[in-house]
Amino acid sequence: MVTQTIGSATSGPRRSLAPLAGGFCFGVSPRWFEGLLWFSDAPGNAVHTVDLRGSMTTLPLAGHAPHGLGFRPDGSLLISSSGDRQILRYDGETIATLADLGDTAPADLGDMVVDDRGRAYVGCQAPATGAIVRLDPDGNAVVCAGGMDFPTGMVITPDRQTLIVAESTGRRLTAFTIKPDGSLSDRRVFADHLDGPPGGIALDADGGVWTSMTRAHQFQRVTAGGAVTDRVDFTERSAVACTLGGPQRRTLFMLSSTDTEPERLIGSQLSRLDALVVDIPGAGLP
Repeated sequence: MVTQTIGSATSGPRRSLAPLAGGFCFGVSPRWFEGLLWFSDAPGNAVHTVDLRGSMTTLPLAGHAPHGLGFRPDGSLLISSSGDRQILRYDGETIATLADLGDTAPADLGDMVVDDRGRAYVGCQAPATGAIVRLDPDGNAVVCAGGMDFPTGMVITPDRQTLIVAESTGRRLTAFTIKPDGSLSDRRVFADHLDGPPGGIALDADGGVWTSMTRAHQFQRVTAGGAVTDRVDFTERSAVACTLGGPQRRTLFMLSSTDTEPERLIGSQLSRLDALVVDIPGAGLP
């Protein structure tokens, strides 16, 4: 059962939520790029694409557990391979290992966001000791933030000056100032005491952040300070990740599953992609 309230947290006009695709194991890190919705399926060892008609294609990644996705300015796709702590590069034809972060990353890799210069900010997923690693185009990798409570989704604001990160076990959204050299400073709370562990996030043009509240079975739009303006309830499903894309970036793509733990879904095809048109378009990166 799915209910939605769009317009305010308690009332407002309702729009039709459309199931778009299914038949995959556990979808994360959705990205809209060149007319397709891309997302990783870690326990399924694949990256999938879905068009607006719901047609799905699959890029197999045998031996890898893909998680974060990000597109460089040249159009190539970067993929974080979680357990082996590698960054893969897909150029549309071949997949190659771009970087091995085993000596830099303090934990398995999660979500990522790639900026206009091709710098990748990659989350290292651990409670309390999580971190963000920045991988530069020249191959240099450095930990640019530590002491994080399981960093997951990440976005960069349209002015390219702020990185917002979801800290899942911390139940908060955290912001950093991005310096010209790519380093992070001025760590601060964007929103705290959230209703559920936040997962994948998306930024809109009014500065609101759509986030999956995993165990609360909701996608919520949260503003700076923590006010919830909109929510989409997935009563019987776990909210996993979301992004804004489609025409004018007004489509909210939402990945959900029947369980919060990907390992328990290995071999299943119970996850789903839904789409909902919203008023405020997406902004920033990804």
